[in-house]
Amino acid sequence: MKTFSLSTTDLTVPALIAGMMRIREMDDDAIRTLVRTALDQGINCFDHADIYGGTYHFCEQRFADACQWTPAQRAEVVLQTKCGIVRDQAGTHFDFSRDHIIAQVEGSLAALRTDYLDILLLHRPDSLVEPDEVAQAFDQLKQSGKVLHFGVSNHTPGQIALLQKYVRQPLVVNQVQLSLTASPLIAQGLAMNMLDEDQSVSRDSGLLDYCRLNDITLQAWSPFQSGFFTGVFLGDPQYADLNQVLNRLAKRYDVTPMAIATAWITRHPANIQVVLGTTNPTRVIEAAAGAEIPLTRSEWYELFRTAGHIVP
Repeated sequence: MKTFSLSTTDLTVPALIAGMMRIREMDDDAIRTLVRTALDQGINCFDHADIYGGTYHFCEQRFADACQWTPAQRAEVVLQTKCGIVRDQAGTHFDFSRDHIIAQVEGSLAALRTDYLDILLLHRPDSLVEPDEVAQAFDQLKQSGKVLHFGVSNHTPGQIALLQKYVRQPLVVNQVQLSLTASPLIAQGLAMNMLDEDQSVSRDSGLLDYCRLNDITLQAWSPFQSGFFTGVFLGDPQYADLNQVLNRLAKRYDVTPMAIATAWITRHPANIQVVLGTTNPTRVIEAAAGAEIPLTRSEWYELFRTAGHIVP
């Protein structure tokens, strides 16, 4: 498994992350098999969020109940979780207040049965954020040893810069949606200044370059989704040209199309981590093979073009 140093941290992380969002209905044996498969592939980073599972900390607790790691085993993995989304009777809203962040971290630590989190992410931007409260929360969590590193998810460059003005700890991660077919993160830069082309419109204020310039590692969620939870593009007739190329390259490299779709992301020099949401161990193995494939420039751009993007 391809690994690299995570920006300003002492962590060495794999190119792929095992996402635990969908383990709610799995029994302990199935969760252990999924986790063991990930570890066997060199994937020792596990992604959680306090809201996964429908009620606070449900999937985190299911994960810990199944794994029951010793302190030595815990030290060999990277546990990452997120907080900030609130879902109640009034509907979804966001809360980056000091008290909410502290309370949710305490809940995650208890559910995961660990004394510390390797990485804490703020899940989605809070329009009512008071950055000094975030700074207070992060200081308390860092000083107590309960969180080692911090980051964000789904944040723009401006939102990150605003937080970083107040927060003393480096924001080392930004987790965002990215796949072959849902990639304005990359596509806009290739079509800049192309009048009347939708691809030329900036939707993230240059997030990719901003993160690379500021040593922030991007993590790609929904790496096989065609859009915003609209289904996967793998095998979808709507993406016939793309799937034809995926199948041809899969045959060339003796892997599956999922591995090629993974390789398209891991090939990027920004060292983007791929967050797998699958609960199928076979698919974990298939995707992991992609991290080892050094797609050529020609292959990378052919995939991008047949995914529906402009290559001028």
